[in-house]
Amino acid sequence: MKKILLMMAIAALGLQSCDENRPAPLTIDNALTAQEIAEARLTPEVIWKMSRASQSSLSPDGAWLLYAQTDYSMAENRGVTTLWKESVATKEVIKLTDTSSTATAPTWSADGQSIYFLSNRSGSMQLWKMSADGKNPTQMSDFAFDVEGYGIAPTGNHAWYIRTVHVADHRSADVHKDMDKSKARIYDDLMVRHWDYWEAGDYRHIFVATIEGGKLNEGTDIIGAESAWDAPLAPYFDTAEIAWNNAGTVVAYTGKPLRGTAYAVSTDSDIYLYDIATGTTKNICKPSEEARDVMPGYDRYPVFSPSGEWVAFSSMRRAGNESDKERLFVYNIASEEMRDLTADFDYNAANMVWNGNEEIYFIAPIEATHQICRVTLNDSEVEVVTKGDHDINAFTKVNELIAAEVTRLTMATEFFTINATNGEMEQLSAINKPIYDQVTLGEVQKRWVKTTDGKQMLVWVTLPPNFDPTKKYPTLLYCQGGPQNVVSQSWSYRWNYQLMAAQGYIVVAPNRRGLPSFGQEWLDQISGDYSGQNIRDYLAAIDDVAKEPWADEERMGCVGASYGGYSVYFLAGHHEKRFKAFISHCGIFNFESMYGHTEELWFVNNDYGGAYWDKKNATAQRSYANSPHKFVDKWDTPILIITGEYDYRIPYTQSLEAFTAARLNGIPSRLVSFENEAHQVFKPQNSLVWNREFFGWLDKYLK
Repeated sequence: MKKILLMMAIAALGLQSCDENRPAPLTIDNALTAQEIAEARLTPEVIWKMSRASQSSLSPDGAWLLYAQTDYSMAENRGVTTLWKESVATKEVIKLTDTSSTATAPTWSADGQSIYFLSNRSGSMQLWKMSADGKNPTQMSDFAFDVEGYGIAPTGNHAWYIRTVHVADHRSADVHKDMDKSKARIYDDLMVRHWDYWEAGDYRHIFVATIEGGKLNEGTDIIGAESAWDAPLAPYFDTAEIAWNNAGTVVAYTGKPLRGTAYAVSTDSDIYLYDIATGTTKNICKPSEEARDVMPGYDRYPVFSPSGEWVAFSSMRRAGNESDKERLFVYNIASEEMRDLTADFDYNAANMVWNGNEEIYFIAPIEATHQICRVTLNDSEVEVVTKGDHDINAFTKVNELIAAEVTRLTMATEFFTINATNGEMEQLSAINKPIYDQVTLGEVQKRWVKTTDGKQMLVWVTLPPNFDPTKKYPTLLYCQGGPQNVVSQSWSYRWNYQLMAAQGYIVVAPNRRGLPSFGQEWLDQISGDYSGQNIRDYLAAIDDVAKEPWADEERMGCVGASYGGYSVYFLAGHHEKRFKAFISHCGIFNFESMYGHTEELWFVNNDYGGAYWDKKNATAQRSYANSPHKFVDKWDTPILIITGEYDYRIPYTQSLEAFTAARLNGIPSRLVSFENEAHQVFKPQNSLVWNREFFGWLDKYLK
C-alpha cells in the first residue's frame, strides 16, 4: 500500500541525468556466473541480481498490469528503476523505459490510453506522460525543483504534486547573516532531527495545479506557505496519504499540524478535505474546536468512494500509540456520519479499495500472513477472501479481477491475479524465474509452539537447502524488530531467512508477543514490558526447536535489528549459555540515553511507559530497570554490533555504548559502522559488506 516518497528512493539510487546529452543506459547484468550456477544456492551476490518489482496497477479495462522494476549494478553501486507492463491474458511483457534514467510512480490515465510517471531524464525529477505503448514521452513539468510525488485528477485537468518548501531557519548562517561560514544549528524546541535528517526548516507540501496544453502549472500550496509541517507525513512521505475524488474537485490528505515538543510526543494526524473551487480546507476528524480530543491517534490513507459520497480511511484510537489497531473508518461528506466498519474484527485494515459505493476490499494481517478481506457499509461482518501462506502487500481491482503484489518466504514480489468473488489466485509474472531456476531454496516449516504461559505461538522454521535430517546444523534465533512488525511471509533483501539457510543455518523466526496478526491483546503485551513475556516467547521457540535431533544445541546464535537488536543485547545478559554468538544491528542498549537521543518521543513514551525521571511511574521504572546496559556484567558471548551513522531513530551512539561495554568487559566483539546509512542498509556495496561481516561472524563462532 505504502509508496514511499520518491525523492528518498531516488537519493538511495544515486542516479543522475542530463538534459540534451542523456547518459548511456546503466548496464544491468542479472545473469548468474558459472560458479554461482554450480553452487546452486542463494548468496548475497545472487540476491542483489534479483529484480525488485513494485508500484503495480491494472489498466482501466483490466487488460494490462503496469509496474516499476528496480535493478542494480554492483560495480557502480547504484540502481535504476524502469517501467513495464504485462498482458493479463497472454503474459506478454513489454519494457516501456530504458536504464538511462529513473522512471517511477507510473499511473494510468482515466481512459487507459496514456501513462503518467516521474523521471529524471531531463536533469531533475519531473512529471512526464507517454502513450500506453511507451512511445512519445512528453515532459509535463519543468520546475526549478524536484517533483516528489503526484496525483492526476480523474478529469485530467488538475494534479496535486509534492515539493519541498523552506519555512523556518535553523542554520546559523540564516540567523546570523554576517556569519555565512558558520555551521551551527540553532533550535528552541524539539524535533531537532527525524529518522535520518536534521531539521533545517524544510517541509514537504502539497500543491494543486491546473494542466493546460499538456503542461503542469506551478499551482497553489494548499498546506500554506508558512506551515512548518509535512503533508504527507514525515519521515516516509507516503503518497498514498493523498487522494482525489472522481469529480476532480476535492483532494483528501493526511496532516499533522503540530510543531516542536507537541509534534514529538503526539501521533495525532487527521484527514483534511481541500475544495479546489473555494480554496477551503475541512478537518473531518475534528470538525470543531470542541472536538479537538476526538480521534486523537493516527488517521491516514483517505480513499473516496466512486460517487464521492464517502471517504474511507485508517484510524488508530489511542493517542501516542503508533501500533494501535488500524480501524477501517468511513465518513459521509454530506451528513458527517462516521462508521467503524471493523469494530468486531481483531486485525488491522490497510490498502482500502472501493468496490462500487457499498463495499470495501482491504488487506489484513492474519496469523503471520496478509490476506484480502471485504466488508460492506451496512454490515460490519468482515469476510476473508483469500487464504494461504503468503503476503499480499498491495493490490488494484477492476470489476471482478484483482492484481496483487505477493511475497512468500520462498519468493520475492511477483504479481498474481485473484478472483474477487472466490479468492482463487494465479501467478501472473515470473520476474525472477531465471534466478529461481538456478538456486535451491530451503523448506519452510510452519510450527506452533507452546509458550511459558500456555499460549500457542506461530514460528517459521527455515531449513537449509538439501536438508539432511540425520545431520546437525547450527541454528539461529531471529529476533524481529519494530517491535510491532509481524514475522510474516515477507521477502527481505537483507534479513532473509532463505539467505541465512543457504549458508547452512536453520533459522527460527517466532511470532512472539507484541506482533500483529494474532489479535490486539497479543500485540499490546509488549508495550511497557520489553523484558517480559515476549523475551520468554523467544526462548520457548528456540528451546522447542533445539529438541530436534538436527538442531545443534552447541552451535546456536541469536541475531536481530532495532527492537530485535535490543532483544539480542538483553538476551546476552540472560541467555543462560544457550548461544555461542550474537549479532545486534541498530539495537537499543541504554534506555535512559535512548530516551534523550531518539526523536519520536511518542514511541518511547508508549513502549517504555514514560520518561526515566518519572519515579512514580511503575511501568516506566520497570522498563528502565531492565535496560540491557544494566546486565553487561553477565555478558559472556562474542557479539557483532552494526549501526548506521545517519540513524536518528535508534542513534548510532547506542551501538557505540554497547561496543565500549563489550570491549571493557573482555567480550570478543566487533563494531561495523556505516557512515552513509541510517536505520537500514540500502546501498548495494554496503549491503554486501554487511552480509560478509554478518556471515563471517556466524561462521567464525558457529561452524
